[in-house]
Order: sequence, then C-alpha cells, then structure tokens
Amino acid sequence: MKIRTKIFLLAIVPFLVAIAGIGIGVRFQAAALAGAQRETVESAYLSSKRSELKHYVELATSAIEPLYDAGGDPHDEAAHRQAALAVLQRMDFGPDGYFFVYDMQGNSLMHPREPDLVGHNWWLLRDPKGSLTIQQLIAEAKKGGGYVRYVWHRPSTNRLEAKLGYVVPLPRWGWMIGTGIYLDGVNETLAGIDASASANIARTMTWIGAIALTAFGVITACALFLNVSEYRSADAKLKRLAQQVVESQEHERARLSRELHDGISQMMVSVKLLLESALARLERAGDGQARVPSAEAALGTALTRLSHALREVRRISHALRPSMLDDLGLAAALEQLTRELGGETGIEMHVETDDASRKAALPATVNTALFRIAQEALTNIVRHAQASHATLTFAVGATAATLAIVDDGRGFDVERTQADARSGIGLRNMRERLDALAGTLEIVSQPGRTIVKATVPVSVAHSPRLAHTSHNDRPT
Repeated sequence: MKIRTKIFLLAIVPFLVAIAGIGIGVRFQAAALAGAQRETVESAYLSSKRSELKHYVELATSAIEPLYDAGGDPHDEAAHRQAALAVLQRMDFGPDGYFFVYDMQGNSLMHPREPDLVGHNWWLLRDPKGSLTIQQLIAEAKKGGGYVRYVWHRPSTNRLEAKLGYVVPLPRWGWMIGTGIYLDGVNETLAGIDASASANIARTMTWIGAIALTAFGVITACALFLNVSEYRSADAKLKRLAQQVVESQEHERARLSRELHDGISQMMVSVKLLLESALARLERAGDGQARVPSAEAALGTALTRLSHALREVRRISHALRPSMLDDLGLAAALEQLTRELGGETGIEMHVETDDASRKAALPATVNTALFRIAQEALTNIVRHAQASHATLTFAVGATAATLAIVDDGRGFDVERTQADARSGIGLRNMRERLDALAGTLEIVSQPGRTIVKATVPVSVAHSPRLAHTSHNDRPT
C-alpha cells in the first residue's frame, strides 16, 4: 500500500468513525428526549382527563344525592332508585360522554348509549386482550373509587377503542356509578409527537449525513489535489532530471568527440606520417639488395590499417557530436550526416532547406535536439524501413523550427509501436527531447511513405525566404 493511500485512510477512517459515533449518539439522545416528551404529554393529558372525569362523576352524584339520602320505606327506596337512574340517563357531555350504572354483581342497571346491555349480567365480559372489564371497574369502586383504563365499544364510531373510566360506589344501594372518556385524542397527540420526533431524528441524521459527505468530499478533493500536485511536481522533476541527463550525455559526447578528434586522431595522423616517411626511405634505398621487401609490405599493411582506424575514429567522433553542428549550424550537420550515412548504406538521402533556415541562429539546445531526432530517424530507416530514398526538410519560420524526415519504406503501426514498452524507445526519446523544449512530434506512417515531423518553437532574427532545394551528393 502506497504511503499516500495510508495517509488518506488514516485521515478518513477516524473521521468516518467519529461521524458514525456522533450520528448514533444524536439518534439515541433524540429518541430519549422524544420518549421523555411523550411521557410528559401523556401524563399531563391524562391528568387533565382524570380531573375532568372526577368532576363529571361528582356532578352526577350531586344530582342524585337528594334521592340517595332520602331513605324511607322499601317502596319509596325503589322509586328513588328509578328516579336516580332517570336523572343519570338524561345527563351526558358530548356524543360519547355518558354515565353508566352497575350493581356490585355485574348487572347493568343503566346505559344511555347501549340500552341492550341493561338487564344483563356482564361479570364475565372480557375485552380483546382477555381482561375482565366489569370486574376491574367494580374492584376499583369497592376501593372507594378510582380510574381504570380499558377497551370499550364506542357508539359514535361503532369500534372498540381505548377508554379511561372513573367509578365510585354507592354502598347503600350496592351500585357502581361511573363515566369515561375515549383516549383517541391522547393517542393522536402521542402519534403526532412520535411522528414529529421521527421526522426530527431523520432530518438531523440527514444533516449529519450531508455534512459527512461534504467533509468526505472535501477531504477527498484535498487528497486528490495533493496527489495531483505531487504527481505534477514529481513529473516536472523527472522531466528536469531527464533533460539534465540528456544535457550531460551531450556534454560527455562533445568531450569524447573532442578527445577523439584532438587527441587520438592527431596522434594517429602523426604515426601515419612517420610510417609513410619510413616507407619512403626504404623505397629510396641504394640498390635492390639493401631493400627489404617484407618490411615494405608490412609498413604498407600497417599504413592501410592505420588509415582505416583513423577513418573509424573520425566516424565515431562525428557520431558522438559533429563539430560542424557547433561550427556551421544544423543544416550543415544534417548534410554531413546524410552524406556519411547514405554512403555507408547505399540509401539515397538528401537535405532540403533554404538560405534563411541555413543562416538562422538557433539555440544550441534546439540544434542538438533536432540533430539527434534526425539521427534517430535515419537510423530507424536504415535498420527497419527497407527504404531506398529518404528526404530531410529543414525550415525555420518566425516562431518555430521544423524538421521533417520522409522515407519510402514499408511503414509501421505507430500506435502499437508507441504502446509497446519493449519497442519504440527511439520514438519516446524523440518526444522527451521535444517535451523539454515545448515542441511537438507528429508521426504518420503507411506502406510506401513515413513522415516524422518535429516542431520546436523558437525566436530567430532571420525570416524564411522562398525555399530552394539544396542537394548534397553522396561520396563516390
């Protein structure tokens, strides 16, 4: 794993863990607050309803209190009971607010909304959850009165709904009197609180997620920016290093060329002169007997081989760095290159240029780059192209110097050659040389015609004039 990837992971993983922890904590805390709010609202709502129910029952007991306290003989007592039930029958508070009366054995004595219940015993009545509803109400009444939550049929909707009831006993008559309020309002309020809490939690988590994604994007963008910056910096350094290597190679080639030309070449010329002088003296000896034919033959062979070695040294010197490139310019160096290479290979090569381009004073780096490109291109033609003609066109304009090498060889697949890491090294070297000078390289190849065109932006004092063709003859 690369160091940049490790740094990125060390930055992003703790951040994501922290965001996840914050999200979980916020969600848990919000849920706790919503639960506390729900309990508070439920408690306050039920408290108000309890007070309301107690008040209603107190009103009912006050209404029948004169009848309850009247007493008398059994006949009057029965009449008082019927009168009390009639009073309670007429008392209500809304479509679902009514009073009900049971005796302590579970018999229904009065129910204004459901008269079918009256006259029947409901001691064993169970709700959908299995609770004994009437027994719970009676048990709470026997304690002196209290509240009971149960499920009962709602007349206005004809459905079973949760209800809060309050009952009190009438011990002398053996009655239980009570009323209740359906809890749909409480449930709706609590459902609204739950929905609001869920929406708030979802909104908060959305904000946390958006902040996390934004921060993640910023971190990623910064990492990419740093990565791209480092890549560009490294690429620029590599290009500078490659340019320095090329420049060092050129300096070393120039030094070796000078050493060969001024040192070894001169010594070999001196040795050749001495051998020629010795051979001449032998040939001028007095009589035939004094002459040594074998010695003359050996000297002649040595002179021939020395001449060959001298030419090879000069060829290597020119190949390393032709002195003509520094003395007479790029055009002259290209003409010398085509003469020598054409003479060695038998391929017809010539240079086309004009006087303005020949006289243009180009920077040494441009001269060197274009000469090496021409050298590499011609070498490729000799080795691979199977061509019979090659033409170098050199022109210097107001803003750019252009060198085009055209041959009539078999051509090659440019894209495949450039994509293959094991081949096309010469083409990559050409591009690297031009990249250092902000130049461009164009290659077009097909059977019978291949064009390699190098363009380098320059600023010269000479403007190109009408071009004329300069042909250099191959040595015979």
